[in-house]
Amino acid sequence: MEKKIYKIAVIGGDGIGPEVLAEGIKVLNRTAELDGSFAFDFTYFPWGCQYYLEHGEMMPEDGIEQLSRFDAIYLGAVGYPGVPDHISLRGLLIKIRKSFDEYVNLRPVKLLKGAPCPLAGVKREDIDMVFVRENSEGEYAGAGAWLYKDTPREVVIQDSVFSRFGTERIIRYAYDLARKEHKSLTSISKGNALNYSMVFWDQIFAEVGKEYPDVETHSYLVDAASMFMVKDPKRYGIIVCSNLFGDILTDLGAAISGGMGLAAGANLNPERKYPSMFEPIHGSAPDIAGQGKANPLASIWSASQMLDFFGHKDWGKKLIDIIEEMMVEKKVLTPDMGGTATTEEVGDEAVRLLGK
Repeated sequence: MEKKIYKIAVIGGDGIGPEVLAEGIKVLNRTAELDGSFAFDFTYFPWGCQYYLEHGEMMPEDGIEQLSRFDAIYLGAVGYPGVPDHISLRGLLIKIRKSFDEYVNLRPVKLLKGAPCPLAGVKREDIDMVFVRENSEGEYAGAGAWLYKDTPREVVIQDSVFSRFGTERIIRYAYDLARKEHKSLTSISKGNALNYSMVFWDQIFAEVGKEYPDVETHSYLVDAASMFMVKDPKRYGIIVCSNLFGDILTDLGAAISGGMGLAAGANLNPERKYPSMFEPIHGSAPDIAGQGKANPLASIWSASQMLDFFGHKDWGKKLIDIIEEMMVEKKVLTPDMGGTATTEEVGDEAVRLLGK
């Protein structure tokens, strides 16, 4: 049988991004070696804030065209002092998400074995949820106006954009996932205050739900939902929410399930017309860049998501098992998790455990 070659575009980006991706790539290559039926072909792109400071853009004009030839994108981190966040984010991360219609942002919030949890009296199985965040429009549509700039009459208007097409497809994706995983589905909105966008969201959630009578559903306002994540996280299974709410709540999810060093995310184009993108979501952490202190476990978790997406769910699960084993043993962990190991040593240990 001919070996499947996955072409992966690697954008290390800024700060600790390149460091943590290097360890994820080591793990992916070892996984492919052990399996034998597939391999990875990695191509590196030097885009990010340093590129912006030299060229005045986060990626070249034909960057999207270059990336379109790949099966997936592996992204490290975006953001660095000296480059405004709205430029770095919109010039790279959001540009890729929108151009490739990666409308599903899939973020697991799961308390793994050995992971620290700041909540008292919570069992490991109580925190096991998946956020399905709308990733293409909503509050991050970038629509609005800046009027009478730098005058006393200055006015800014930031418009949220919720289309029936965009809202329905993300909600339907979440219903399908809830049905497949045999989990409840919770919609999070703010219909009492946002009298157009979120009332519309609630309406679409109810409409689509008529096609899924077998799925248990709940609807919460975002403020109550955040409270329940802390007070009673076991009530959640699959969660569907808008771009902004998903962005905020998944960071809260990371805080209750081991910290940002374990936070991974997938930006999916489910139809596979365009490449999907996989990333640790901890940010660029420029204060520890180049010191070997960065935790690569989130990049390994996002590598697990990539394997899942390519249909290698057994290997995806194996990587999660290895992360758990390392956290339970507590022998090879980075300083943020109470250890003394370097970024590279954690990656090497993951590779070693893969071969056991």
